[in-house]
Amino acid sequence: MNRLKICFNIMCGFCNLMLREDNYHGFGYAYQDFVRLPRFVSSRTNRYKPFFIAILLFLLSFKASAVDIYVSLKGIDTNLGTKEKPLATLHAAIRKARELRRLNDSSIKDGVKIIMGKGIYQLHEPLVLRPEDSGTKDSPTEIIANEKVVLSGGVKIKGWKKLSGNVVGLPKESIGKVWVTDVPNFDGSDLQFRQLWVNGNKAIRAKNYNGDAMGRILSWNTETETCKIPMQKGINLANVKGMEMLIHQWWAIANLRVKSVKVVGNEAELSFMQPESRIQSEHPWPAPWISDQTGNSAFYLSNAIQFLNEPGEWFGDLENHKLYYWPKPSENMLNAEVIAPAIENLLKIEGTVDNPVSFVNFKGISFEHSTWLRPSKHGHVPHQAGMYMLDAYKLKTPGTPDKAALENQAWVGRPTSAVEVTYANHTSFENCRFEHLASTGLDYKKGTSDNLIQGNLFKDVGGSAILIGTFSDEATEVHLPYNPSDKREISTNDRIENNLITDITNEDWGAVGIGAGYVRGIKILHNEISDVSYSGISMGWGWTKTQNAMKNNTISANKIHHYGKHMYDVAGIYTLSAQPESFITENAIDSIYKAPYAHLPEHWFYLYTDEGSSYFTIKNNWTPSEKYLQNVNGPDNLWENNGPKVSERIKQQAGLEKPFQFLLKEKSVYSNRGINQAEDKSVVFELIFKNDNIPGNKDLENFAKENNLKASSIYKWNNRLVIYTSSLKVESLQQTLKRLNAQEIKLYDNLFYDFNREKNCGNKPVAEWDNIILSANLVEDEKMQKEYLDYHKTQFEKWPEISKGFCNAEFQRLAIFKKNRQLMLIISIPKGKKLDDLNPKTTLNNPKVDEWNSIMKKYQEGIEGTKPDEVWVYFKPIE
Repeated sequence: MNRLKICFNIMCGFCNLMLREDNYHGFGYAYQDFVRLPRFVSSRTNRYKPFFIAILLFLLSFKASAVDIYVSLKGIDTNLGTKEKPLATLHAAIRKARELRRLNDSSIKDGVKIIMGKGIYQLHEPLVLRPEDSGTKDSPTEIIANEKVVLSGGVKIKGWKKLSGNVVGLPKESIGKVWVTDVPNFDGSDLQFRQLWVNGNKAIRAKNYNGDAMGRILSWNTETETCKIPMQKGINLANVKGMEMLIHQWWAIANLRVKSVKVVGNEAELSFMQPESRIQSEHPWPAPWISDQTGNSAFYLSNAIQFLNEPGEWFGDLENHKLYYWPKPSENMLNAEVIAPAIENLLKIEGTVDNPVSFVNFKGISFEHSTWLRPSKHGHVPHQAGMYMLDAYKLKTPGTPDKAALENQAWVGRPTSAVEVTYANHTSFENCRFEHLASTGLDYKKGTSDNLIQGNLFKDVGGSAILIGTFSDEATEVHLPYNPSDKREISTNDRIENNLITDITNEDWGAVGIGAGYVRGIKILHNEISDVSYSGISMGWGWTKTQNAMKNNTISANKIHHYGKHMYDVAGIYTLSAQPESFITENAIDSIYKAPYAHLPEHWFYLYTDEGSSYFTIKNNWTPSEKYLQNVNGPDNLWENNGPKVSERIKQQAGLEKPFQFLLKEKSVYSNRGINQAEDKSVVFELIFKNDNIPGNKDLENFAKENNLKASSIYKWNNRLVIYTSSLKVESLQQTLKRLNAQEIKLYDNLFYDFNREKNCGNKPVAEWDNIILSANLVEDEKMQKEYLDYHKTQFEKWPEISKGFCNAEFQRLAIFKKNRQLMLIISIPKGKKLDDLNPKTTLNNPKVDEWNSIMKKYQEGIEGTKPDEVWVYFKPIE
């Protein structure tokens, strides 16, 4: 019996008493008069009037829907938590709600709302929600902000004064421009931090190269665990205490604490602290890059006073308890708001596998100013997606039970996050803000199900915006497939929808926008992701074709652009491992940055299904070109209708849906470093099989579906296959064609002759055409081969009749590729027409074509397997 019912019964009972005194009889009459209570009271004796007024006021003020607990910066934690008497902290409000649930108080039948008043709430420790704080479907707990509410792990730094005099090591150009204050005390000792925000903008930890500039290492010695770098003019590396090195390595960076510096001439040899020194030198992927063609790995040094030489930089001298900053022209240090992060976790939701946290919702809350100190204490050598290596090395003898060719082992840890959720279901974060954070923003780590992350802003985040699901437990080698016997450990049926993710991974460049590990039934829908150092969405872990915990996952209608800001081996959407019944559909991906320190400048992609990716449907994704990579994929992937010809509607509808587009005003200003463009050229692959062991048409059709090919692009002749395709697919096909077990695979990318109807005839090509593929050899005489090529170089000028004949015959294109002395000829004709009908038109009233053909015959002969009088052989399409 709840309070409202109790009060109603008391009221009715008293009415009955009054009615009996006035010769009224029966509960029905009493109820009727209760409805007419104001008139009834006024007409009765004054001795009952005070009682009725008190009861009426109580009933009018009573709210049956839920208990409201108020929190205000003006409150006191000993208050009742009413609007008039609010609590001071969210911690106290959570405890009050917990007690109401523990006592099974009838007031919470329809839920608990903790309503926070506007302002910045400084946290000295993480807020923790436990199973006892759970709500129910009918009685959820909601933490709500209707105005700007910030849960901050930061400390304001005050007391700034302009530095007078000089400090040892401070560059000459900085004298008279730097301000100083004391490093604040936090919980009994000097505050340690790696980030600093001035008036809401992240300042730069002093480094030896200014702006986006970086140097290039000279060498890396894995035996001595040392790195040589060039010495900069005017930079003194004598005092290395606290100095760090950031090194750029393919898809990850490493933060290495410098132990010592040995200067010899124009070079400096660096050694590093343990354990990162050993891990950095032993692990093979990713490793320091050494290349004469594209340059060695980029690097910069940081955290030394001798690097404090431009506006916007800071240096913390923890040994002498001082903080130095060179303000920007727009900053006045007498009134600037300077904040350093102090705690790593702002909020932790911690359930257990048997007793998860349930039905807790956060709405409109801002989470700001978290720190991350692992790189300062242990170094940071990531494996991928921000997961750092605890141990890693190359195997002397490759191979594991799950992967015969595996040549390395690694065990990883997971970076800390501002908000961590473990073993929770039916929780949500809606319309929240995650800003000014050192590492991951929001991490649903393990054992989560039916949770919602919707309508949030993630901006200025040092690591990934969102991580979800198990990647690898610290005790488990990363390549081992994860499939626990207790399925409650698997993150299942979570939804990530309509979030704006921008300016993230700005500390750990190898982190990602949204990173999903071993997840099941996840829906990643209608998010917009931009200004990312590495990949937009990464889903999967393990590098394995083996069936595992993952299945039924969907990445759909997301808009991903301006990514790959610093790293390569990158994609808008990236996957790993077998994920049956999973879909990547109707996403729009565009504008990958030209990262300035690329190891392989062309190694970037819009879609990237990496090792073991299996059982995916990749369909109707809009990208400017088909720049995709399929690396060691498994079986049963379906690629269909992806690229620039996808419906404009799909492109327009990707990203935030209309109710969430107000977030777009928060987008970052993009870098001006330029956008990569993919040049789409034609190439030909030829596969030669031993003993006519050529795959059947059905197998080849399945191969085409799995590898982003049209079956019509595959042709056969005797023991040979030819695939006429795009240069954008070369890298993928060089991997996947190995599955067909050909004796030899040849790539023809030397296009030495190209007749184009639009260019050479002045006519637009038809909408659709068929390709006719023929092959022949040039004679072995190298002098004659050169003559043949010279004829074709000057054909358009000296033999214009040939082009005229091709125009008459409706040829859309005629291209000739050469590999050694073998030629591949592609003739493109209008779809549905026959070459035998069109070819005679080339010589009609055009005797020069006959003359040309007669000359060419002496340079050509049949390929291996042709008959004695046979020169050009026709490859027939498989369908």
